[in-house]
Parts: sequence; structure tokens; C-alpha cells
Amino acid sequence: MEDNFVAHQLSPSSWSRYEECPRKYWLSRQRLPRKASMPAAMGTAVHNSVEDICNLDISDREESEIGWLPPTAKAILDRHWALEKATFLDTPRHPRWKDEMITKAHDGLVGALNILFSKSRMEKTALSEVSVGMWREVQSMVLANEGTLVSECGRLMGRLDLLVADLDEEGNSLGWIVADLKTGKPPKIDLNEKVSRQLRFYRDLLKQNNPGHPPLHAEGWYSANQTVHRADGPSVLDDAMTAWEGMRHSETPLEGTPDSQSCGFCEWKAWCPTWWAARRDGTLPPGGVFRDEVVNLLRFDPQSGAALFERAPPLGDDGEVGRSEQKFGALLRDQALTHMRELCDSNHEGPIFIGSAKADGKVMHLGDWSEVLPWTPLLKSIRE
Repeated sequence: MEDNFVAHQLSPSSWSRYEECPRKYWLSRQRLPRKASMPAAMGTAVHNSVEDICNLDISDREESEIGWLPPTAKAILDRHWALEKATFLDTPRHPRWKDEMITKAHDGLVGALNILFSKSRMEKTALSEVSVGMWREVQSMVLANEGTLVSECGRLMGRLDLLVADLDEEGNSLGWIVADLKTGKPPKIDLNEKVSRQLRFYRDLLKQNNPGHPPLHAEGWYSANQTVHRADGPSVLDDAMTAWEGMRHSETPLEGTPDSQSCGFCEWKAWCPTWWAARRDGTLPPGGVFRDEVVNLLRFDPQSGAALFERAPPLGDDGEVGRSEQKFGALLRDQALTHMRELCDSNHEGPIFIGSAKADGKVMHLGDWSEVLPWTPLLKSIRE
């Protein structure tokens, strides 16, 4: 019985997903094929590169050597970029890999290293002028990186990017900084509530696990513009435990709470009948230029990629669909065409979910940015 009681752990990402829509969280726990994304792959490559550079063994190099950091950082990033690309392309659901984004990843890595160096309180210096001895000082300031934080009860967990010493102008430690590296869009003024809560979550777990801790605070480090944003506020652990209770495993789906924000960026729509029923009821708008649809396939030319679809309206709220008079043509190419061919070759005969179809003319267009999946609403847990 105790094993079932602690079968799940709350992390900041799962907490946010549960708040957005309990059914989205429930579906994310069903071991369905995950969807890869370029921003996530880029962020992972940058994070892992920062970790490797912090852990770099430079004991055999001269203290005064300069010019070593930029090429070393580039080589490390190139290696992680290749690893992320392999993982990305091996993921069943993925858009086109964008090799050109390595430039943005490189800028993000340089930004992160600049922030880290600035925390050392040494005089601002271009990375090409950072000596081996200077970087050793930076490394001595890093107390931990990429560590797992788990609450005493085991129900709450998070991944800590960096724990660094909070140094004064003379280089004396005033306490600890819990730092989370962000490779996305920086805030215009203040951190949004979800990010602030995430940072305080790490801060509070660290406090709980280290009763004799020195003064500590949490910061978000935004590599895009090299800004640092501090997260202040009360503890979030009580709220996290309340959410944990609601996130217990359930054989039947948790409640769906469809809205434009949570459904618009949900990767589980092909298994969720709630959003499609909400479209029927007018709770959700049909979408803008890029639309998601549940359709019946009427005709398909696997050579040209031309298709004729019929919108499959929901019957009830559990995913059953019917026929309609609403027909539209579509032109599929690249990855969308490949997936439609595979679906037809598999002898799939039921309705189909098409994601991010471009609807800016009489004919819809589907390409590398789109998804073609069987419409398979999940009404019971498939977790073992």
C-alpha cells in the first residue's frame, strides 16, 4: 500500500501541467509517445554544456593560459548538439531538425557563461581573455550543478541547474544562490508566477534538505540577454503537497479543463476527446491560421500528397465521432506526407487527428510542422 502512496512525484513541470488541465497531466503519465521540440533540444544542449564546462578538468593546464575557453565551449556544445539531434530524430513525434539553431544555442551558452563569470566578482572580461586560473576560481564558486532535489517525504522533486556561492565584492561568501538557467524569452520586467514558483520550489527544497543552510535565494538566469531575475516570496511547499494529493494515479481520466492556452500547446490532443467536444460546444475557438482537426479520410494520393478530408464531429464527450458534410482539401508534403502514407499502409480505417494544418486558403497545407496521428481517445489508464 505504501508503494502506491508514493508512486508519483511532483515536479515544477508536472505541477504546472496539472494546473493547466488535470487531464493533460493524466495523459502525460500514460507513457504515450512523446513529442520532441527544437526549443527543448536546444535548451538541453546548452544546459548540458554548462554542466560539462563547470566540471572540466583543467588541472594540467597553465594558470596563465588564455584563449582556451571559446573553442573548448564550442567543442562541448557541438558534441551535445549532435547527441540531442540523434535523440530528437529517434523520437517518434518530431518536427524538422533545424541545424541553423546551433547559432542561437552558441549565443545562449556564451550568455550563460558570462552570467556565471559575473557572479565570481572578477573584473568583466571577454571569454577569450579568461585564463585557466580565472576559470578555476569560477569552478570553486560552483557548489553543485545538475543535481536532483527530493523532499524528505519523497513526494516532491526537482532538477537543480546550479548552486553557487553568493560572493561579496571581496570574494567572501554571503550564502548560496539557487540558479536556474533559462534559454527562452526573458521577462520584460518581472518573472511570471509559474517561473517564480519553480525557482522558489528549488529554494525551499534546498532549505528543507539543509537545516543549517546559510542565507540563500533563487535566481533565474536568462542567457538570451544575460539578465538575472531574483524570485522572492513565501514557501511553496505546502501548496505543492496539496497539488500532489490531486495528482494521484487514477484508472479513469482526470477532469479536462479546455481553454485556448492549455489546449493550444497540448501534445496529447490525439488521445483527448475533451478539446474536440469543447470545439463543438464553442468553448474553444477553431483556431487561427494553424488548426487542429479530427477528420475522416475520403481520398488520398500518396504520390502527390493531395487529400480530401471530412470533418468528423464529436458524438457525446468520450471521443466517438460521426460523419458530416464539411469537406476540405489538403496538400501534404515532407514529414506529414510520410506519416499519412505510413498510416494508410498500416490499414488504419478510423478517424485521424491532424495537428497544425495551415488554413490560410481554400486548401489546407501540412508539412514538417504538422502531425498526422490516429484518433485514439484514451478513456482508461494504460499504465502497467
